[in-house]
Amino acid sequence: MPEMDGLTATQQICQRYTAADRPHIIAMTANAMEGDRERCLDAGMNDYVSKPIRLPELTAALQRASMKTVPDAATS
Repeated sequence: MPEMDGLTATQQICQRYTAADRPHIIAMTANAMEGDRERCLDAGMNDYVSKPIRLPELTAALQRASMKTVPDAATS
């Protein structure tokens, strides 16, 4: 990203939003080096998928994201 990397962006999102209001963040990176997953999760990302993308891994990450509890609009 031209202005900031994904780790910095995630940290800022986590500072601005409560856990209940925060978007589900999935890291998608070509930098699949030792420790990258941990750095992404430590920054506040919810999941991690490395490139090249493998459909089963992407599907699993998206399924985990869809299981995130979303407040009912009628009760908000």
